[in-house]
Amino acid sequence: MSAKHSTKKTKSKRTIALNRRYDSALLFPTILLVGLGIVMVYSASSALSFKVYGHGYYYLKRQAVFALAGVVALVVCRHFPYRYYRQLAYPMLGLALALLVMLFIPGLGHSAGGSTRWLHLAGYSFQPSEFARLAMVIYLAYSLAKKEPQATQFAIGFVPHVVVLGAMALLIAFEPDFGSVVILTTITWVIMFAGGVRLLHLLTPMPLVVAGLGYFLISAPYRLERLASFLNPWAHATDKGYQVVHSQMAFGTGGWIGTGLGQSYQKLFYLPEPHTDFIFSVIGEEMGLVGVVVILALYGVLLWRGITIARCCKDLFGALIAVGITTALILQVCINMAVTVGLLPPKGLPLPLLSYGGTSLLITMCSMGILMNIGSTLSPSHRS
Repeated sequence: MSAKHSTKKTKSKRTIALNRRYDSALLFPTILLVGLGIVMVYSASSALSFKVYGHGYYYLKRQAVFALAGVVALVVCRHFPYRYYRQLAYPMLGLALALLVMLFIPGLGHSAGGSTRWLHLAGYSFQPSEFARLAMVIYLAYSLAKKEPQATQFAIGFVPHVVVLGAMALLIAFEPDFGSVVILTTITWVIMFAGGVRLLHLLTPMPLVVAGLGYFLISAPYRLERLASFLNPWAHATDKGYQVVHSQMAFGTGGWIGTGLGQSYQKLFYLPEPHTDFIFSVIGEEMGLVGVVVILALYGVLLWRGITIARCCKDLFGALIAVGITTALILQVCINMAVTVGLLPPKGLPLPLLSYGGTSLLITMCSMGILMNIGSTLSPSHRS
């Protein structure tokens, strides 16, 4: 065997070994957040679980199962070549729209808290809007990458994608789920901007979009009440401002180092949904500012790594998927945290990787796996 052939074979083996490695800057924060989420879901939900089910482990057990399924999904997506999503873009989009339509079929859609967001099939329930978000990211990445030379044209780069967004957003709005509509719209605009759509085309319809969102906000009395309570939650502390007031009390009680794991007072039937929408408040109370900073740092690493992968990926399709996944994750984080401290009205959005919920956890871990797969194609100098 020649020295040249031996060198090529050695380089090939090294390349294969690198491609099989997991991106530690994505994997470790993800696993740490999921692990902490299991602990905090148990802490936040044990009292509620005992009251409803007679023991304190109901939500803990389910979240552990969700986490295990999420790890499997992450591994599968990490090793599934992202380029194959080009062929899956339209099937995934069609499936997402079909699932959203099925929410309105009697017996399939499940209502809770005034919204029909959960679909019951074969004994399982899941939230179609979570899958729809990922499907939209992959569709936009595929479409814009395919149309790259013509993306600056209004009729090619802008109109078709907004039409698809409108159809999906309309279905989600009828659930109703205003928060998901805002996130989906923002993700679409960010991906279109990154994909080469002209800024003028993106800015031109903004007055109409803002007017539409404004009308949607004031068209229902309960949304107006939420807006009023958001502007002055302490004046509505016994009704619409109740959640935010007790969330702020939880953060205030936590101080620098918190009251201690399992020692939250607000979770004892004062703070609604302590294991889902307001789990960050329980973390703030039990782990204090130190715990909050640690959580922010872990999300910050995911943001940094997602941006790095998007910036260094030479394939526009992969880069746009990375942009969409990173944007979706950080938007949910920012909105959930802003709600808990009273900077935004309550939206009913979980905190990714931490809050209780199978669909959110599964889709987020799938997304992290896809991001890892895209990262594995980068040059060695850009890999974690």
